[in-house]
Amino acid sequence: MSPLNAISPLEGRYHAKLDAIRPIFSEYGLIKFRVIVEIQWFRTLAEYANIPEFPPLSKRADEVLMSIIQHFSEQDARRVKHIESIINHDVKAIEYFIKEKIAENTELSALSEFIHFGCTSEDINNLAYGLMLQTARSQAILPALDDLLTILKHMAEEYADQPMLARTHGQPATPTTVGKEIANIIARLKRQIEYIISVPILGKLNGASGNYNALVVACKETDWQILSKNFINKLGLQWNAYTTQIEPHDYMAELFGAIMRVNTILIDFNRDIWGYISLNYFKLKKVATEVGSSTMPHKINPIDFENAEGNLGIANALLDHMIVKLPISRWQRDLSDSTVLRNIGVAMAHSILAYQSTCKGLNKLSLDHDTIHSDLENHWEILAEAIQMIMRRFGIPEPYEKLKHFTRGKQISAGLIQQFINELSLPDEVKRELSLLTPQNYLGYAVNLAKRI
Repeated sequence: MSPLNAISPLEGRYHAKLDAIRPIFSEYGLIKFRVIVEIQWFRTLAEYANIPEFPPLSKRADEVLMSIIQHFSEQDARRVKHIESIINHDVKAIEYFIKEKIAENTELSALSEFIHFGCTSEDINNLAYGLMLQTARSQAILPALDDLLTILKHMAEEYADQPMLARTHGQPATPTTVGKEIANIIARLKRQIEYIISVPILGKLNGASGNYNALVVACKETDWQILSKNFINKLGLQWNAYTTQIEPHDYMAELFGAIMRVNTILIDFNRDIWGYISLNYFKLKKVATEVGSSTMPHKINPIDFENAEGNLGIANALLDHMIVKLPISRWQRDLSDSTVLRNIGVAMAHSILAYQSTCKGLNKLSLDHDTIHSDLENHWEILAEAIQMIMRRFGIPEPYEKLKHFTRGKQISAGLIQQFINELSLPDEVKRELSLLTPQNYLGYAVNLAKRI
């Protein structure tokens, strides 16, 4: 299939940008992770289950099994799909595929009925999805966020002492610095990224209703709870002791919630940057070969930030549905989670596209110092807050009301501010200090906060 014929833009327009997660969340990826779980369970049974009929494997037999994992190919995945098309069961097709692959090894062939031993399909599926999420978190999501944080930290440091007019309710407000505003986003992101990192990815292998029924009947001598726990921990997941036929997906809701919060912070950030570009605080670097408009030759549009905002919205809509849907299953199991789980990769892909677009957009920005300085110079009324605080300190009556009358809705210049200060009943030294205050240096701890991030 050509990307031009894809229904989803993920496999169409954005195809080339998703190489990092395609092997994880594609149908190929799901099949491969299922094969990994089945084979590793088979190997675990041979080594630890203490079943007389299933002795430890020879080195050669173990190499054959590991070779299936190490050399798993798209052709292998196609074979699984072919088997599935005949039997109409995706997980059973994995079992039959592995039996085919070991058929020529006499030792393994004789033990082939121990493949999928004591398992229900959901034992394989939940562990496969757990491995998918674990891999995506470490190899795609966190690296993409690290790239973004690296750019933001550089900007926070570079612009730590660049004064900027703040806007509350869209109106001129107490100044900040460009670096401090970026530091705010970094602090928010870091907190949520810690949540993403800390969410344990759970797994279960306990049979058709979560009680190890068939395994206990097959071999009472084995402690299947301990074996299941050790196996799941060895996969790098955390054992969930209490489940129905399905692992209840609560951890997925936790993980997706943290990713949603990261995405929401980035929607906020992308909109703000878009606004600052509109105010000409930032310029977009010109790329000679690019066109900004089909009819207006002068335009350079903030398309990367707009693209990021759109993709973040799609990702969060999907993640929100998964959060409220996946932990719900009728009685011990229904299949309504199946198609939802298959769309995890779609939500992750839109998130990663947004992280990439945000990085791309930030790398195109250059600060317009003159515009920012001019904006501050046009709004000396923002010093009214500081002046009235001094007036309060020295007991001048109705300081807020006096400054409200003096500044509200008016164009205030440096001269008018100086005149107001001179007329105050304040010590000369205090007046001198107030006279040195400007919109550019009325910054509080902003510079320190920006550098400290």
